[in-house]
Amino acid sequence: MRKIDMTDQLWARLLSMRGSLGKTAPDEAEAAMALYAPMAAAEGRFVLAQVGQSIDGRVATPSGDARDISGPDGIAHLHRCRALVEAVIVGVGTVKCDDPRLSVRAVKGPNPVRVVIDCRAELTGEERLFRDGGAPVILIQGADAPERSHNADVLRVPRTEAGLDPCDILDALADRGLSRILVEGGARTIARFIEAGLVDRLHVAIAPLIIGSGPAGIALPPIDKLTSAYRPEARVYALGSDILFDCDLKSSARSAMRQGEDIRVADHA
Repeated sequence: MRKIDMTDQLWARLLSMRGSLGKTAPDEAEAAMALYAPMAAAEGRFVLAQVGQSIDGRVATPSGDARDISGPDGIAHLHRCRALVEAVIVGVGTVKCDDPRLSVRAVKGPNPVRVVIDCRAELTGEERLFRDGGAPVILIQGADAPERSHNADVLRVPRTEAGLDPCDILDALADRGLSRILVEGGARTIARFIEAGLVDRLHVAIAPLIIGSGPAGIALPPIDKLTSAYRPEARVYALGSDILFDCDLKSSARSAMRQGEDIRVADHA
């Protein structure tokens, strides 16, 4: 397990690397560079999914209380991830339940564009992210969704029986110049991007907290045998208050393909 010791100088260096792959070589000997440089320096499409959860894998109580699961260092890590990407994606359920700001507050750095997948145009426009004067908001809606007037740009993509295709969402964002993406929640939204094989890295931050019951952070379809489970290469980091698993899903998928294993991909036909 490697310990993250973040200094102001090191963080400033990481911020300067944003979108600079090939111009700045990450220093793998430094734990913080090994963890954050792949997303900071990525050119082209890079998708990070992030989950903050308890020891027993919960992200909220049964009543929906999700505040204070991550410790201060887990929160700082999440805000670093937000600062290093260009856009952060959440599903409409996360906005309804948590009314998040999706901004960078625990560290210094730029705020990402805030993207909400609102397939059926369910948001009212009274949610905080429309009224806080923060970073721009993009709503991803189905092409057949009713038109509503919000303080946001609306991107419409085709809707199938399975909902919106994550690949179509990323393509629409890329057309806006947004390629380094953080998928932050909720559980089904993260799962859809994982199922589609679009997530490069998965960060699971575990706080020393036992909730006992409540929703999990990733809601993938059930499997019958452990041979069908994802087994990504992972590095473990001590953030301080939380422990982080940095999972390389792309290398896991490549390894499984070489071994002839089936890769589960969401059916968007």
